[in-house]
Amino acid sequence: MFVVFGLLSKSSGCQKWQPLFFMNNLTVEEVFEAYYECRKTKRYSYGALSFEANYEENLVELYSELKNQTWKPGKSTCFIVNQPVKREIFAAPFRDRIVHHILIRRLNPYFEKYFINDSYACREGKGTHAAIERAAHFVRSVSKNNTQSAYVLKLDIKGFFMSINQKLLYEKLEAFIIKVTEKNPEMDRNFLLFLCRQIVFNDICKDCMIRSPLKEWNDLPQDKSLFTAKNDCGLPIGNLTSQVFANFYLSEFDHFIKHKLKIKNYVRYVDDFVIIHQNKKYLKTLIPVIRRFLKNKLLVKLHPKKIYLQSVTAGFPYLGCFIKPEFITINKRVKNNFTEKLKMFWMLCEVSKPTKELKEEIRASLNSYLGIMLHYKTWLFKSRQIKRYFSSYLKNHFSVEYSCRKISLM
Repeated sequence: MFVVFGLLSKSSGCQKWQPLFFMNNLTVEEVFEAYYECRKTKRYSYGALSFEANYEENLVELYSELKNQTWKPGKSTCFIVNQPVKREIFAAPFRDRIVHHILIRRLNPYFEKYFINDSYACREGKGTHAAIERAAHFVRSVSKNNTQSAYVLKLDIKGFFMSINQKLLYEKLEAFIIKVTEKNPEMDRNFLLFLCRQIVFNDICKDCMIRSPLKEWNDLPQDKSLFTAKNDCGLPIGNLTSQVFANFYLSEFDHFIKHKLKIKNYVRYVDDFVIIHQNKKYLKTLIPVIRRFLKNKLLVKLHPKKIYLQSVTAGFPYLGCFIKPEFITINKRVKNNFTEKLKMFWMLCEVSKPTKELKEEIRASLNSYLGIMLHYKTWLFKSRQIKRYFSSYLKNHFSVEYSCRKISLM
């Protein structure tokens, strides 16, 4: 529910309603809850600590801006990360992250009813491991535990986040929110649409703060950067809203695959999707059908160099793993990244005594890799690499469980 205060004015011979400000059903409690949720993963970042220094006053100010619909996104920080792959990241200001949580907390229950079961990105109880396991399950099911022929079609959208059409995305969000709020008027349609407009159409590249050296962009493909994206296209990688909106953007494609084409063995994580089937020729006929749908309906393109079609017996890479009917293991890129991390930390500890902060960084980084490898056939690889690089320099500061499941500080 909302109340509009305004006045009538005559302009160009017709009467227009001039809104002064909007009142929505946002509560202070909702803002504080979003703040505490946002703080869970960003508590020790500079932005979070700065905000927390006077958080009650900052939250009340943010609440007032949202209540009156005067909130505008702040300046983001842009930088390049190189692992697991090189990509451009935009970090929104902490107060903007709170707004993102407010919006997604309201929309997610209704998104979940719309999303198919086999989309796995940015959803509670889903994630990469669940997507990998689901794909492996389909491989075993279709191949009858590798006793019959089965094939995999793996596709990828070229520069997906940078290709999302902002106008089309907003139109889809608007139609979805209107439909939802017709049945749930307490959802406050105008407030939700206001936040979506501010976030989707925000020119994030304007006045952003660049944290990485400019040379880092030299070998970054143009379809991987918002700075070179087409006009009115692109969502920044790094924001919660971008992840959820991207999932929503492709949901129409999910329903096309599942309900129009009646394809059962389909898994999607962001823009990486696989289809498992017994008939290789049938999978080949799907490629132009999928390409046409994505181009006409969603204004995105299949990556021509990432069309993968072959027997599941040979195995296939998916989300950092390599899936075969008999087992799942991590791919070479993840193995190389883990080895490079071990080597780098070994050299740092050899040069000088590590600080408390560095030791915590080493522990967290290595345990993230070990946590991934825990799910798959990697024990021999882990034990060899740790034995190789866990010299006396590292052993003086860390302990390793016998099964190589976890690294702890001494």
